[in-house]
Amino acid sequence: MRLDAITLEHFRNYAHQSVTFDPSVNVIVGENAQGKTNLLEAAVYLSCAKSPRARTEKEMISFDADTARLTGSVFSRGRDFTVEIELSRGKRRKMSVNQVPCKRAGDLSGVLNTVYFCPDDLLLIRDGAAARRRFMDLSLSQLRPRYDAALSEYNRLYDHKTRILRDAEEHPSLLDALPDFNLRMAQCGAVLIYYRARFCKLLADYAASAHRECSGGREELTLAYRTVSTVADPMAPQETVFEQLMAHQRDHYHAELASRLCLSGPHKDDIEVSIGGAAARAFSSQGQTRTAALSLKLAERDIFRELTGFSPVLLLDDVLSELDPRRQEFVLNRISGGQVFITCCEEDRLETLLGGKVLHVENGKVV
Repeated sequence: MRLDAITLEHFRNYAHQSVTFDPSVNVIVGENAQGKTNLLEAAVYLSCAKSPRARTEKEMISFDADTARLTGSVFSRGRDFTVEIELSRGKRRKMSVNQVPCKRAGDLSGVLNTVYFCPDDLLLIRDGAAARRRFMDLSLSQLRPRYDAALSEYNRLYDHKTRILRDAEEHPSLLDALPDFNLRMAQCGAVLIYYRARFCKLLADYAASAHRECSGGREELTLAYRTVSTVADPMAPQETVFEQLMAHQRDHYHAELASRLCLSGPHKDDIEVSIGGAAARAFSSQGQTRTAALSLKLAERDIFRELTGFSPVLLLDDVLSELDPRRQEFVLNRISGGQVFITCCEEDRLETLLGGKVLHVENGKVV
């Protein structure tokens, strides 16, 4: 699986840009705020129609334009594909693969998969639960189209239910719709928990192996998936999880009305990370948490390989500059196989170590 070329029109600071890539290693060099990260963001967006940075689509459209277009030439599963996405202010985005319209973002995942790693991910262990949920969501949305559909529906239902709870005191009739929202949220929630539990099981195995390697066998990394308290076994069949989610909603009905908040559901899920039996978020050093974060991201790539049979495109956004020499070497030793993009400010060391193609970015242009 590889991204052979990309064309950007009015995407971020790129007015019009076409660039081809090496099938192995691409080192993207440039000063800060020139567009290196924007190029990687475009690659991620072509794979799942989700940005690792932007909160809304209009953030990715150039200030002086009303629309943006991304086109990617992809070789995957022995075939050539053209992926196109058009973003417009005030309109729904348009997506297509080989000129066939896509209704859902999950349709892109069968063409291109990416694993994106940036300096913020080094805080993955220390950050709140939302960061680790986002990590799961970005991965699973590419791996499992059904998960992506369930996540989109769950988020929509959550927003509606939150508004009902907020406005119910002034408009009590809104509560009549609550049972239906609870039912549908439990159905979607059971799908999310089903896939998250299995993803975390694989993640725990691969990350533990990577962490042992990076720490020289001195430390043991363990992961545990944490979800709604009434879900006794997240690996149970979806029907069982659904019933347990419904029970949790019934138990929290009055508390939700009193707080005007949605208190029940997998929107509070987390991955509990421990190093040597101690909670990493509270007790681990900066070096330990960085090693754990590295292990999680590299494990993500291994999971893609296992579940799809292909190496995803690996995007390393200025990560190496944030690591000490030992961890840099650990990462570089594990990125062989598959296509890799690395952004940096200095090319000399990476060009010597990795070879491949060097691309210079300056003020929204690849020169």
